[in-house]
Amino acid sequence: MRYTLQVQYIGKNYAGSQIQFENGMEISTPTIQGELEKALCTLIFGKRYTSNRNLNRPIKTVFSGRTDRGVNSVGQVVHFDVDKEIVASNLIYHVNEILPNDISVSDLKVVSNDFHAQKSAIRRCYRFEFVNRRFKQAFDGDLIRVKFPIDIDRMNKSLSYLIGEHDFSSFKSSGTLNPSKVCILYRAEVERQGDKVVFNIEGNRFLYNMVRTIVGTLLEIEGHNLAPEHMKDVLDAKDRRKAGQTVSPYGLTLMKVIY
Repeated sequence: MRYTLQVQYIGKNYAGSQIQFENGMEISTPTIQGELEKALCTLIFGKRYTSNRNLNRPIKTVFSGRTDRGVNSVGQVVHFDVDKEIVASNLIYHVNEILPNDISVSDLKVVSNDFHAQKSAIRRCYRFEFVNRRFKQAFDGDLIRVKFPIDIDRMNKSLSYLIGEHDFSSFKSSGTLNPSKVCILYRAEVERQGDKVVFNIEGNRFLYNMVRTIVGTLLEIEGHNLAPEHMKDVLDAKDRRKAGQTVSPYGLTLMKVIY
């Protein structure tokens, strides 16, 4: 049977969501996927799986998409196959008891065998938060702090040029493996919440580091008082050198995956 779970996590202490490989072998650095598979196998098969290597784990999970070190999630979706009937409330409770405190699961569902957590997704929603204040405060945590004034209306004008179907080559990082650089953005907007600026973005897919590079370009436009139309110039250039820096992953959260 095929099941799906929603997974919530704080990514600071992990080398990304997905198991990492080097020379064809799984590395021992903790990942969200590795911790989840260990917990599921321990509960379902009654044997404690402690190794970070997944070679002998009978359950393999498939994530809706990769998130990097430091990126959080409240709506990551995974699927896995197991030849056992699972009681949702029992699994969720006990898996959460096994998982580290910065990872949790919810919403277990049975799905058809042709459902695929990654390939069946049609939209993904991310949020990036940063502090807009000159002085730091203790509870800013790892969020980046922008000291210069932010004009929300100007930022939203800049973002309006990204809506629709475009080649986003200017916003990709060298780690982008998919040869297609075309994505469709349905929503990209910022709002102020006290001292925080919250950026919400929704698209059918995202290139590697694309969201963080869009934020970096927004901040470059604001910091250098460039015209909002500069964002369109960067987009049209299809040249990564024209965009801003890729900002820190801290503050980026996968909010929702839509099927």
